[in-house]
This record gives sequence, C-alpha cells and structure tokens, in this order.
Amino acid sequence: MSLSAGGNIAAVVAALDWQQPWLAPWRTDAAGLIAQLEAGQSVAGALNALNASNTQDRSFDDARLRAPVRFVAQSELPAGQAYEQFIFETRQVPTRENLHDLFNGLCWLQFPHTKCRLNALQAAQIAVGGVLPTRGAVRDALTVFDENAALLMAPQPLWDALLARQWQRLFIELRPLWREARLVLFGHALLEKLANPRKPITAHVYLGMPDISDISGSCALESPGSLDRWVAQDLSAAKLAGKPFAPLQVLGVPGWWAENENFSFYDDSDIFRPAKR
Repeated sequence: MSLSAGGNIAAVVAALDWQQPWLAPWRTDAAGLIAQLEAGQSVAGALNALNASNTQDRSFDDARLRAPVRFVAQSELPAGQAYEQFIFETRQVPTRENLHDLFNGLCWLQFPHTKCRLNALQAAQIAVGGVLPTRGAVRDALTVFDENAALLMAPQPLWDALLARQWQRLFIELRPLWREARLVLFGHALLEKLANPRKPITAHVYLGMPDISDISGSCALESPGSLDRWVAQDLSAAKLAGKPFAPLQVLGVPGWWAENENFSFYDDSDIFRPAKR
C-alpha cells in the first residue's frame, strides 16, 4: 500500500489490516497512532506521543520514555551527514511521512534496546572506516537486520529444515510443530512490504535465536521487552560479519496466510528454492 504525493498517511495506516499475524504485535499501538495522525499530527509527532505514553516496562535512564530517542522531521538531518551517525550523536530519528519510516518508528518503540545496539554498531563502523561508497560486510548485515530481519523461536527440527531449505519438510511434514514456534518480524522494510502481501516476500531470519525447547517453561523471551534485551545482547559486529541469516517466505508460515492451507502453494520452485549445492 503506497502513499502517493499528497496522500493521507492517516487513511493509509487506518486501512492496514492490523489483525494479520505480522502486525499483531503493534495492534495496541496502532489505535493510538491512527488517532494522532487523524488529529493532524505528523508521523514524527504521532510517534513521539506514543513514546511518551510509557505503556511498556523499559529500563532506560528516562523512565518516562519507551525508547531513548525523539522523532523529528527528515529536514532536521544535515546535508552530508550519515543518517545512523546523526541518530547516534543526537538521539533524534529523522522521519518522513511514509509507511517505511512509520514502521521504523514502531520498531524503535517495540525494540528500543535492539535498535540502539544496531545504531551503536553502525556508528562504530562509521567511526573506523567513514562513510564509504560500499558499506562493508558488517554494515551490510546491520542494514539487512534493521530492514528485513525476523526472529524465530522454534523446535530444533524446524530450524534444521529451514537451514537445509527443505521447504516441503519445513512447511508440510513438520506443520504441527509450528504450533510450538513463535515468529516475530523486526525489519521495518519487511513490514512495509507486507502492507501489500505477496507470496515472494522473504524475511532474513536471524540465526542467533535459541531452540524453543531451551526457553520453554520460563518467561525468558515471552514478553517483547525481554526478547528485545536478549537480541540486543546477542548482536555483535563479529557475528553479523558472518551474515547470520536464513531466508523464510513469510506467507508460507502455517496460520499466516490462508492460501498455504493448499499444499500446492509450496510447489513454486521460483520462490521455494532448494539449497545450492
């Protein structure tokens, strides 16, 4: 769902199906966000209002805020300054009037520790190598994570099938095991793409996530806040340099899209590609 020039961002956001599994974690925030936008707030202003609502348990110095940043208009970013460096130095996030930046803001509110960690790692890379025409392996991986990552907690057989790209086994043979799995989307570009769901949309699943059996029976990763802190602590430049991702076709996840109830959905080899030899 695109926002054309002169379009109404409030109407675009209100028209999204917030009941879909990929938007469910943001359903509570969506109502307040839409109300702010319909009242005439900019995307940045609406996100700042949500940030100040402090509806989740956070552990930053300013306990009034859910995330330790302020959202500002894109025009606040000085010409020639790197976006990531500006955020790191000012704790201000330049924000445009579009879905991409709106989802970025929602991810800041849901995953502030992880977003801060990604930003700090980006700033560290810039400090060492400057802003170059090519980002390098670590900055590339940081961007992939920020834009398109998904977090999967699942039984080991699902992980094994995912890593082997055994799609029939992953989605059909092991289908009952998905009831024990939990998939959370992190990348804001990924969420933006799912505003118009299409079969080829593919997430980069972060390989740092534990086997669900290692955390079952505890509340270690049950809340958004605890998941956020766990991921932030796990991320490192060395780990990201190895491109720790596996592809996952989001609409192939059982329960996420009605069309995949017909198993012929997975016969498309252009989308569900076998592993390279």
